Amino acid sequence: MDSCLLIHGFTGGEYEVLPLAQFLGAHDYITRTFTLKGHGGTRRDLLHSDRHDWQQSAEEELNMLLSGAEGVHLVGFSTGALIASGLSVRYKPYIKSLTLLSAPVFPLNPAQILRTLGSPEMVRNYLRKWRSTPLKATREFQHLVRESFAVYPELELPTFIVQGNRDHLVKSKSAGYLQQTIPSRRKQVHMVCHSADSAGMMDEVLQFMRSAGDYR
Repeated sequence: MDSCLLIHGFTGGEYEVLPLAQFLGAHDYITRTFTLKGHGGTRRDLLHSDRHDWQQSAEEELNMLLSGAEGVHLVGFSTGALIASGLSVRYKPYIKSLTLLSAPVFPLNPAQILRTLGSPEMVRNYLRKWRSTPLKATREFQHLVRESFAVYPELELPTFIVQGNRDHLVKSKSAGYLQQTIPSRRKQVHMVCHSADSAGMMDEVLQFMRSAGDYR
């Protein structure tokens, strides 16, 4: 059975990638999710971690999977996509495929944010996120975004790029940039218009992983 490591996003948790992990698990993949260091706890926990800690915690999980597998499929959501990209370069011989879900190449989409301000629930979410996220952690995220521009041109493995047309946290042009910059001869882009498309997206990720071996 193939193994998959799924990495969640900045200030998020395993819940962000759990539905896909469960879907892949139901199709005979060994899946592993975890919580990035500093995440899933208090504001203080996040304050006392940095991007290197996040990357290291993901690397430790990858090594645990590799101890019982010849190769691993990497899946990263948002900031997890940046971390997965870096791991794909450092562990190139052992990574079977890379799936980038809403990779924040160009983070924040002001036009879509404005459209959500009419929803009191979204406004409350923004305020809650702002209060719980230390400025230091935001700067660490920004460093990781910038550092990843040097990583994309080194991604030669099969890569699946998923981006939402209406994502308020990531500009949709991020997908186009990745498609043009990543040199892999096996790339696929899936644009999601609505959250209802998630079932179709998960099936495409599955089919992509199954076919990735043909392009190594």
